[in-house]
Amino acid sequence: MRRTTRLLASAAVTALVLGNALPALAQATTGGQVAGDASAPGDDTITVTGSRIAQPGAKSNSPITTVDAAEIKLQGATNIESVLNRLPQITADSNENVSNGSDGTARVNLRNLGSNRNLVLVNGQRLLPIQATDLNFIPSFMIQRVDVMSGGASAVYGSDAVSGVINFVLRDNLNGVKTDVQYGFSAHHNDNAGYRDRVRAAGFTPALSSPVDGQRFDANIAMGANFAEDRGNVTAYFGYRDVRPILQYNRDVSACALDPVFSGNPSAATALTCGGSSNNQFGRFVPLRDGIAAGGYNNTTDGNKTWVQYNPSFRYNYAPLNYFQRNDTRFTAGAFAKYQVNPAAEIYGSFMFMDDRTNSQIAPSALFQGYPYSINCNNPLMSAQQATLLCGAAAAGTNVTQDVYIGYRPVAAPAQPRRDDLRHTDYRVTGGVKGQIAPGVRYDANALFSTVIFNETYQNDIDPARANRALKVDLVNGVPTCRSVIDGSDPSCVPLNVFQFRGPSAEALNYVYAPTSTEGLDRETVLAGTISLDGGEFGMKLPWAENGIGAVFGVEHRRESLEFRADALAIAKGTKEISGAFNVTEGFTEIRVPIVEDRPFFDELSLTGGYRFSKYSTTGKGISTYKGEIAWAPSADLRLRGGYNRAIRAPNISELFGAQSPGNVTTQDPCSGTNPAATFQQCQRTGVTAAQYGKIIECPSEQCTGFFGGNQALRPEEADTYTAGIVLTPRFAKRLMLSVDYFNIKVKDYIGVIPVSLTISQCIATGDPFFCSLFNRNPRNGVLFGGDAATAGYVTSTTQNTGSLGTSGLDVAASYAFDTAIGRFGANMVGTWLRNLTTEPLTGLGKYDCKGLYGGTCGQPSPEWRHQARFTWTSLDDKGSISLNWRYIGATDLSFNTTDPFLQGSTYKVNARLPVANYFDLAASASVLDDVTLRIGVNNLLDRDPPAIAQGVLASFGNGNTYPGVYDVAGRTFFVGLSAEF
Repeated sequence: MRRTTRLLASAAVTALVLGNALPALAQATTGGQVAGDASAPGDDTITVTGSRIAQPGAKSNSPITTVDAAEIKLQGATNIESVLNRLPQITADSNENVSNGSDGTARVNLRNLGSNRNLVLVNGQRLLPIQATDLNFIPSFMIQRVDVMSGGASAVYGSDAVSGVINFVLRDNLNGVKTDVQYGFSAHHNDNAGYRDRVRAAGFTPALSSPVDGQRFDANIAMGANFAEDRGNVTAYFGYRDVRPILQYNRDVSACALDPVFSGNPSAATALTCGGSSNNQFGRFVPLRDGIAAGGYNNTTDGNKTWVQYNPSFRYNYAPLNYFQRNDTRFTAGAFAKYQVNPAAEIYGSFMFMDDRTNSQIAPSALFQGYPYSINCNNPLMSAQQATLLCGAAAAGTNVTQDVYIGYRPVAAPAQPRRDDLRHTDYRVTGGVKGQIAPGVRYDANALFSTVIFNETYQNDIDPARANRALKVDLVNGVPTCRSVIDGSDPSCVPLNVFQFRGPSAEALNYVYAPTSTEGLDRETVLAGTISLDGGEFGMKLPWAENGIGAVFGVEHRRESLEFRADALAIAKGTKEISGAFNVTEGFTEIRVPIVEDRPFFDELSLTGGYRFSKYSTTGKGISTYKGEIAWAPSADLRLRGGYNRAIRAPNISELFGAQSPGNVTTQDPCSGTNPAATFQQCQRTGVTAAQYGKIIECPSEQCTGFFGGNQALRPEEADTYTAGIVLTPRFAKRLMLSVDYFNIKVKDYIGVIPVSLTISQCIATGDPFFCSLFNRNPRNGVLFGGDAATAGYVTSTTQNTGSLGTSGLDVAASYAFDTAIGRFGANMVGTWLRNLTTEPLTGLGKYDCKGLYGGTCGQPSPEWRHQARFTWTSLDDKGSISLNWRYIGATDLSFNTTDPFLQGSTYKVNARLPVANYFDLAASASVLDDVTLRIGVNNLLDRDPPAIAQGVLASFGNGNTYPGVYDVAGRTFFVGLSAEF
């Protein structure tokens, strides 16, 4: 955990003081002072994240939170997104705790405006194509620091830098050998009496009392060498990571799927109970005809061929086999090289590679409700009673067929959980030449090529088309035989007995199971060139300034393409293929003018401006982005800064060319069930007929259907971002730093979808014809779910330019250190106060604010206050340290319980408020040899349980009855690591 001279040289005054004073103190600080690396060997100019201008002692005019390598090690992190998700500015996005619906990637969501509105860089250049961004590609072992910059930066970096920039600064100048190995595991104690009693009451088995799981192994090595009298360097790295899964069965909070219990008048959810899916292991049947029992029928639990009226007691607990943490195996490799031919030409380049394979696992597949299966009324596999209830007394035993919804989930062997095999193979190559062609004149010409290859195989899934054929059965010489075998259309068909518990044979299951495969290919090419001028070399400086005017002029061309292909079965199940490309050509400039320096009351006064013009192949006109910044330091103790940025985000390929198709979304239909939550008048607005009211089937497992897809008519988003801050570094307390920064971001014409839950609540509450027109109920029975685009009922939620997004608040940071006779003590803290987080779904329609709320349309919790603080003791000889980390997540209220018509839903007394969560992590490190450091740690020291939340309340990134990206779900975790550098 040594700090290099280069890192220290890149920090501003405050960070330098702390870094020199506390070489073993990990830092996650916000001061906006952190700068980038020297622009060339032997050059004393530096470039900060958020600017392309290299000048001596440059400091950022935007708030920047920096996470250094020591902080990553003290967290025991092997996946970098978990480190970033602890920062209060960031809301969890795709991560290892998402199973159902995961694409296997890891992303970061700055300011909760969406992961596609922050730009991820590596050493100042784009990571991967924006729609394929994956933080798994980042070798955390090689990270020197991570700069998280708030505020728009499109004038500097181009599209996508709306909420800010995350710049991973990797170590590319190693001269020696560096190794690291770490092992960790989770050891949670399941002792929540309330959770366990609830599971027992439902007849399920509680979680194991003390599971040990989620093992992690991470091994890395890097080698580097200088050559040609230190004018060149080559650094290479190799890494391996293996992560074992955690099953939901092994945690109290997720041992069963949770449903709300409604009672009272007016009705309110007062408790949670173990629920699950109506696609159950015994078998549910809803004949699509008049005169059936409310809710349809179910096979009895005793294995007889008898139907009884369906009731919620038949629900299947789908939770135990679901992954709470996915397994993952990752290989990384790469190299960085540079060689200074002469001062006018330094050749540089890099190569990065990743092969990452992960599996998501969920409950066994089923014949799912929503697909209209068809059974012949004389099927010999069913009893006479079942035939009568299915087809009616007149048709029972005849050759006619009857359409029916079936919810039958085989669970006995050889039935297996569904597994999604997700593999990403990524390549990234950069190269360029830079140098000084005259005093004060530098150039940089470079290219970037990246490729993301995605392969997905979905296993153990029932093919509804095959199942439909296997349900049409006749007797041939006394042997049940598929009609498709008799007529020769499918000789391999095996009859499927769904008319009793554990009825399907192994041969029938092997027939209906059919894996699907998809593959994607993302490519990005970036060609860029810049000319930098230091006006000081030409006497271009104001008379009150020590440094000259700095300027950068550049051009950039970027092309992105995507091809997504699916096999025939995946297409038959509704998967759509995608192909598309776009390019953009840009010109940009940035100018910094020091006005006054080193004068009384004006230690610094400077202005910075930037402009970029972009011409996209998908739009008919060019787009301008620009920025203006000011910094004033009356003295070395105080620095004031502010900035305005006009940023854009152009639609990515998926948003432009994505095919339209149905997909699951967590919500419930208020017009379903025998006693609907909404009145008939309200439901009539959504397309419910009088004959359907009170007879519509609930969305299974709280999973209704939305209709999603791209739109080639999309326009770029525009954003206005404002920042203003103060940084205090008082000389009377040389190791003290305090900073407060205000941020305000508003995105206009944002590219997104109208959330299905919002459409439902708005139509029911207000009757707004726009929202009500988005309902497309199945005309046959009024349901809002289904098997494919032809048979599903759904709510339209396709991509479009909608209204506006907005957020504002304060970032607060502090750090301090002092020496004592027993060692050195230091502390640092980063916190964010959220003032507002607003969404205007459509221009002029009105806004809703998710500050302090969670659930439904608001999604993951957005507390008003979050912080992370670290307290560290370091020995006098700098050979040992002990560090305590405190994570605070403020309380949030359920959005359903508000009076806002955009958010209001069913009343919940249970889950009405998620309480404050405090997590404490303890770590220690010690030098066991001159070049070898041992570290050990415990995260979630007190083994705190996450809050248990009803499945109908959970929204995006909810899993296992909670929000695993926000709250710790693994429980107490241990790690031990060994680092060496020589």
